[in-house]
Amino acid sequence: MAIVKLKHKGLSEIFDTGRSAKIGSQYHEKVLMILDFLNAIGNITDCQGQFEFHSLKGKRKKEYAMSVSGNYRITFEWQDGNVHNVNYEDYH
Repeated sequence: MAIVKLKHKGLSEIFDTGRSAKIGSQYHEKVLMILDFLNAIGNITDCQGQFEFHSLKGKRKKEYAMSVSGNYRITFEWQDGNVHNVNYEDYH
């Protein structure tokens, strides 16, 4: 029911302070909304219909993604009721 690990240093900075030079300032508000949302969910099904939520395929089939903008996504794993390995990336 909480974020356990943030992989991307910029996400950690935004989560802690609300800003980061590692992620474009135009995305800070949306990134923080997604992180706050992920930190509050009780079940992965809570993500349905939020921020273009979808599961990944292939080698990453245990991961999920939410859209920030364009190709950029926040990706994460859901394990034991918690959010793990949260990353900010362009995986397209």
